[in-house]
Amino acid sequence: MIFPFTKKTLIVTHSGSFHADDIFACATITLYLKRLGKPYRIVRTRDEVLIKKADIVIDVGGIHDPGTNRFDHHQPGGAGERDGGIPYAAFGLVWEAYGPLLSKGSEDVFNDIDRRIVQPIDAIDNGISISEPTDCGVCDYGIHGIVGAYQNTWKEAGDDDTQVSSFITLVDFFRDLLDRELQRSEHRLEMIDVIKEVYDNTEDKRILEIPYHVSVGALVQVLDRHKEVMFIVCRSNTNWKALAMRKEACSFENRKSLPAAWAGKRGKEFAEISGVFDAVFCHNARFMAVAESREGARRLAEIALKG
Repeated sequence: MIFPFTKKTLIVTHSGSFHADDIFACATITLYLKRLGKPYRIVRTRDEVLIKKADIVIDVGGIHDPGTNRFDHHQPGGAGERDGGIPYAAFGLVWEAYGPLLSKGSEDVFNDIDRRIVQPIDAIDNGISISEPTDCGVCDYGIHGIVGAYQNTWKEAGDDDTQVSSFITLVDFFRDLLDRELQRSEHRLEMIDVIKEVYDNTEDKRILEIPYHVSVGALVQVLDRHKEVMFIVCRSNTNWKALAMRKEACSFENRKSLPAAWAGKRGKEFAEISGVFDAVFCHNARFMAVAESREGARRLAEIALKG
């Protein structure tokens, strides 16, 4: 419940062009405040008087002091870096302070969000490339592409109202995204425990059967070092699927691909070729085949293992 006379928390960040780090830093703070039912106001300015009056200052002001809710990294020498060498930007500084609270004390959830979302954003804000364009010059779009789409164009230059509106739109959007990612991280860590238990309790570890929908990321995190695992049989919405394990964590190459004759086949044709009566579909890349039943998916994996 929000009481009508409760003082709003004043959050100040810089005016002008915005970036993913200040947007996500504001998203983190506002998510925390919303969970507490506390009202807030975001002001974009470089006015030193307003900065000093603020309850929380993000990406401006030249001070990093979590004790007074000051989170800037633009001062001489920056605001430190992680053990892996990625310097902190505003998002990382705020996440260090508020991430443990949003993660409900789970160090695993905190670290998962930091690795997947916070560090990549901090790296790029500090001019560190974490991916390379292809030979044809195609680069990742991702979060920074979305943020760039909301920047003022040359026709909108000087339109502060549009810029502020775009900033708030992105803070609201990425706050919801961060909230969802926290939930997904919790679920993912629970699934990791399930995968470990299935692995430990399976005699023939070449095929593991998991009676749930499971993400490739969770599988790789547990099974990357267990190279004997070739296929996973698991849920696929209302169906079941046989899923080939990846050869390496950062590769799309399969440890053992599904049969070449199955590639791209579906329906009756796939059922006849595979010999599995309820077979539904096999991906062209031969990493996934779907059947209507658990038994069907299991049979597909067994056939692929022998092939």
